Formats: sequence, C-alpha cells, structure tokens
Amino acid sequence: MATVNKKTLILTCLVCLFVFLSCGKKRDAALYDDPGKPAFGDMIITGSIGEPSNLIPMLSSDSSSHEIASYVYNGLVKYDKDLNIVGDLAESWDISKDNLSITFKLRKGVKWQDGKPFTAHDVMYTYKVTVDPKTPTPYSGDFKLVKKAEAIDDYTFRVTYDQPFAPALISWAAAVLPRHLLEGTDIATSPLRRKPVGTGPFVFSEWVPGDRVILTANPDYFEGRPYIGRYMMKIIPDTATMFLELKNNSIDFMGLTPLQYVKQTDYPAFRREFNRYKYLAFMYTYVGYNLRHRFFKDKKVRQALAHAINKQEIIDGILLGQGIEATGPFKPDMWAYDGKVKRFEYSPEKALALLTEAGFERGSDGVLRKNGTPFEFTVLVNQGNVVRIQSAELIQRRLSMIGITMKIRVLEWATLINDFIDKRNFEAVLLGWTIPNDPDLFDIFHSSKQGPKELNFTGYENSEVDGLLVKARHTLDRPERKKYLDRLQELLSEDQPYTFLFVPYSTVAIHRRFKAIEPAPAGIMYNFIKWYVPENQVRYRSNAAVSP
Repeated sequence: MATVNKKTLILTCLVCLFVFLSCGKKRDAALYDDPGKPAFGDMIITGSIGEPSNLIPMLSSDSSSHEIASYVYNGLVKYDKDLNIVGDLAESWDISKDNLSITFKLRKGVKWQDGKPFTAHDVMYTYKVTVDPKTPTPYSGDFKLVKKAEAIDDYTFRVTYDQPFAPALISWAAAVLPRHLLEGTDIATSPLRRKPVGTGPFVFSEWVPGDRVILTANPDYFEGRPYIGRYMMKIIPDTATMFLELKNNSIDFMGLTPLQYVKQTDYPAFRREFNRYKYLAFMYTYVGYNLRHRFFKDKKVRQALAHAINKQEIIDGILLGQGIEATGPFKPDMWAYDGKVKRFEYSPEKALALLTEAGFERGSDGVLRKNGTPFEFTVLVNQGNVVRIQSAELIQRRLSMIGITMKIRVLEWATLINDFIDKRNFEAVLLGWTIPNDPDLFDIFHSSKQGPKELNFTGYENSEVDGLLVKARHTLDRPERKKYLDRLQELLSEDQPYTFLFVPYSTVAIHRRFKAIEPAPAGIMYNFIKWYVPENQVRYRSNAAVSP
C-alpha cells in the first residue's frame, strides 16, 4: 500500500510539473497579435543583475532597491508620460504667489497595505525622519531647505521655504513612509528594510536572498487594481545566463546588452515571442576617482586620463553604436544640456604631456612614475554588467599604452556599495548615475554631501561649483537657471572629477503577451499598472508558478 501511494505521489508530482511547465511553453506567435481584452492575473518575471540592498527608499542608493520600492510606495507627486508633474498621493496643490509655500491636498480613502488609513501625519513623519541627523540617508538635502512643515489637518500638508527652490515640487515625489509602523523606532534597523509596507500598486510578498523578490497586486490600490497579478524580480548576476532564461521563457523582461540587441535578437523566431524597445536612457556611465588619492587629487592627472580613454572606441566596439558620448551629467535631449563644453578628444600625446606637467616620468621600461612610485590603481566594477566590465578592459589596454597599470576588480553589487563605495574604500570605480528630469546635482557634486551614505563619495570640492549648485536650485527662471547650469558643466568638464564616458540607449525585450506598453519621454514603465495580458494568453495562473 505504501508503495502504491509513493508511486501515485510521484505520478501526481510529474503531472503537476507538466501542467506548470506547459504554462511556460512558447505559444503560437499569431496569438500574441491579438490585443484581446484586459484580464486580471498572470505574472511578469524580470531579470536583474543586482539584488536590492534595502527596501526603505531613503536608505538605499541602488537601482534594484528603488525599482522594487517604486511599486510598493507612492510620493505626493510623480511624472506623467510627458514628464509633467501630476498628483500621486496628493490630488492637488497650491503654490503661494511668492513661491515659498506649497499646500498639498491629499487623497482621502487611501490605505496602507496593512489596512491603516494614510494621512498627512505620515507625510509629516517622513519629512521629520528624512531630516533627522541620525537617519543614514543621502537624500536629506532637499528637505533640509524646508523652513516649516505642518500637517494642517488629516488631508492637508503644507511646506514653507526660506527662498524659492526650483525642485521643490518634484522633491515631494519621494516615497511616503507609514508613521504607525516606524515612529519611535530606529528606521535603519526596521523590519521594513526587507518587508516594506506602502500604499502602492503592489504588496511585498517574498524576498529569497540571492534568488528573487516577489510582489503581488494590491486589490485596494487607489488608482485601481493592477492587471498584472504578480511581479517577480529574479536575481541573475550574469547577463548571458539571463539571456538564456529569456529565450527559454523563464523570464519575460530584461535589459539587453548591445550585442544581444544588435546581433542576437534580430531574427524572426525571437521577434515572434518578444518586442524590443530602444530609447536614450536616463543615465550615464563614468569612471569616478577617489579625489583623496595621491595621484587623482591633481586635476591635470584626471584631464590626462580623459585624453587617454577613447570614448568612441567604447561606443563603437562595446556598445555597437548603441550610445552617445557623454560630456557631463546631462544628456543632449535635456533643456539643461550644454553642448559647447570642452571635449577631451582621444590623444595619448596630450595625455602624456599633461602627466609630464604633473610630475610623472616615463622610464625605459615604459612605466610612468612620480617620485619613484609607479602609476598603478584599481578600478572597481559591478558583477554581471558586461558593458562596464568590457569598457574597463578596453580602458585598461589604452592606459597601458602610456605606461599606466590599471587593475580591474569585479564585485557583487551589494558588496561594492556597502563595503567599498560607502566606506570610501576605493581608488576608482566604473559606475553609472541615473539622470534626474530636474537638473539638480546638489547631492552628487556639492562638497557638503560627503558624509556616510551620501553621494559625493569621490570627495569632489570646488567652491564655485558649490555656489552654482545653490544658485541653480533657488532660481525659478529657466533661462537664468540654465546660465548657472552651463557654467557648472564647464567647471565639471575642466575638473574631470569623473571621466564621463557615454549615455547608452536603453534596449529592452518584453514578452509579447504583455499589452498597453507605450514608450514615451518618461520611458516605458510609467504606466505599468495598465499593462495587461489577455485571458487567452495568460501564462501563470496559480501560486505554484512562483516556486523556482
């Protein structure tokens, strides 16, 4: 009898496995041409090379953490598809005639995901904890400019500034946190770091370290229940492995490398299963230097490195043309961009001349030395980002041609951030920054933002830059503000605290069963809660599909 039961159990498991796997099989491609009617359910599985570090947004600076948090939390305002500021938790707002006060009228009936009501007191708590010196956040600067914050009543919140602040309104897009779960606790050690509770369209469900994070649709979301029933971020530190999982229909969505986009997905069978999207990304890639380093503190050395690195070679050879040269912290389609800043063309001769001026001599062995010390340093790169690793290898070869030894160390993302960046334990890094829609660079380049967890981790200091950053953020007239930002870009180009490398194109693949995807100036994720899968194309129908 026991044997029969065991066989029955095995047979049952095999049948269940077949049913589960059959859900993920490739369908008739013609089926995906049918837009159908929106149906609730299905799951989207995205691939991520980096694992989140902290799901309380104000405590994290990595993109994986913010991606998950963006589906769990809301701010008072947000950007629409055309980058206009619209209400989120705030249904409306009034700006005083002197531009010093903003009064937000909040939505009524919004609930936290544990059922408690959202009120202005949650906004007030979030403001207070953000500016609390004990809170390890890099995002306090904007909120420290608030002269007075007050919850007028349960659904009215007002902030007043000493002087006009250009990013004031959009700064309140920051995630609002639940006062009833955090007040009186140490936010840095709160369980919400790994089990967040927000007001957003998705509810946290599960985090399996090193493997996946799962969210489920919030049926009570104030903008309406999302059609997608579940969202899974699958942690896959290697893009080649991730690509195999995409082609095997194990994941639905990933950012493609240039090689994958240009050569490995441009064939009929792939296009029958997936749509590809391409747009200039809101980010740039750079080499950042620890400006406390004995070599990198010299501006001439940093300028020399800018001449020694062939940016176009990286764009052509590694990005396969899927990017443009970066000349600073903005991209060309932004109003703040200055296309006239000094460009450091590839020139080993100019690089060597600047290094000679900086006191370096090239010996008979070809090695550059200063006071007998060879020019050697290590650049840190995050694991899984093939483009950055290959870019580092190409830079390594170019620097070796002029006598500089650059070593490359590849680190897991969380280790890179927590043990090296945050602790200022590096010589150089090859990373990327997201470009904000409002061109306020205070947190990254102002000399006051060098504290623990803050974003000026290179230690850049320039008093004129500090002054321009302050003037630009307190100027509402766009032409006048642009004058300050143009001069700022000139100084950053001259100082080269970073070697600005390139602005890549964002190239993504998404399974064709997902409908209502509408690329816009804001990208493609702005309307994620409206994405849907028609009933006849649903792939995952039960919680069993969540199991690895």
